[in-house]
Amino acid sequence: MPRTARDVVFVDGVRTPFGKAGPKGIYAETRADDLVIKAIRELLRRNPNLDPALVDEVAIAATTQIGDQGLTLGRSAALLAGLPKSVPGYSIDRMCAGAMTSVTSVAGGIAFGAYDVALAGGVEHMGRHPMGEGVDPNPRFLSEKLVDESALFMGMTAENLHDRFPHLTKQRCDEYAVRSQEKAGKAYADNNIQPDLVPVAIRRTNPEGGETGWGLATADEPMRPGTTLESLANLKTPFRPHGRITAGNAAGLNDGATASLIAAEDVARELELPVKMRMVSFAFAGVEPEVMGIGPVPATEKALAKAGLSISDIGAFEINEAFAIQVLAMLDHFGIADDDERVNPFGGAIAFGHPLASSGVRLMTQLARRFEQRPDVRYGLTSMCIGMGMGGTVIWENPHFDGNGSK
Repeated sequence: MPRTARDVVFVDGVRTPFGKAGPKGIYAETRADDLVIKAIRELLRRNPNLDPALVDEVAIAATTQIGDQGLTLGRSAALLAGLPKSVPGYSIDRMCAGAMTSVTSVAGGIAFGAYDVALAGGVEHMGRHPMGEGVDPNPRFLSEKLVDESALFMGMTAENLHDRFPHLTKQRCDEYAVRSQEKAGKAYADNNIQPDLVPVAIRRTNPEGGETGWGLATADEPMRPGTTLESLANLKTPFRPHGRITAGNAAGLNDGATASLIAAEDVARELELPVKMRMVSFAFAGVEPEVMGIGPVPATEKALAKAGLSISDIGAFEINEAFAIQVLAMLDHFGIADDDERVNPFGGAIAFGHPLASSGVRLMTQLARRFEQRPDVRYGLTSMCIGMGMGGTVIWENPHFDGNGSK
């Protein structure tokens, strides 16, 4: 029988505060699955009109799917979050774009008519599971020169991007990083971040392993207010002697989780659920793994073509700041200024952190906030580079658009 694709909407999204990975981080004694469970529960609490039994699927991403990030996380987290046992779930791995792929995967099912409502998100506890833990890259990658050795180390791929675009200097990256920190600080001051954060109870221990009490994580731990160009100028370049990538102009190693509620628009309206964004198109693209940071460029071009739009139609950008150079390479390609006010107005991963598979939904929650505040903006996009040489972009339409703007 013939089928007609349905409009897919972003109903709501939440995340935990992001923490610093490691024994001193806020989530050092917190399980990864408990982080995503907390996010799922908060989504359900915030949307009481949704009967949990109506959730058709739970897709949760993790890059390192072992330990407390394993066991078919979408299903196990759904059970632990209290969803009915009738609700299925699965896990996804597309490295940094895990949560983004969770959203696009369930969106495809919704558009096709297989689902009406789904939960999608991601988690990464890099303190418990460092990137690359337990992997065994096939020796053919190097022996047959399928990729350069640097392709397996994300920081080195960012250095390669500097080599390819020497006019995108370390100075420009440091300037961008300072702006990211400043914008994040202002976003907190203006209460643009806190509404989508779910507080997490955290257990504290001393260096000997003894418990010292409990606390509550309510803000992103990696932020560095007061960052200046001078403070970034002489930081170590861990990926190359006299390199250009530092801890100051790149996202750190982080822990955190995100979750979103995705639905068919007609179902969301029927259930009286909020409609924060309408999905227009999405695309993933492959690039040379050695310069994976350029991935958002072909992914964005592909998504724009599928939507019948041009870059000038986009009035709001949320681009993941894995490295400042990666964002600047995308902006440079499309002729957008480094400090364009449309780009990451609330700051990005350089300030908030980048817990790999969770970050895609953080981009979406921030774009949804921007749409709410800017009814003159019609289209926006979320985009990110992805390890092993890929990029992903999702284009969204603002349901609050009033027709008085040009974007």
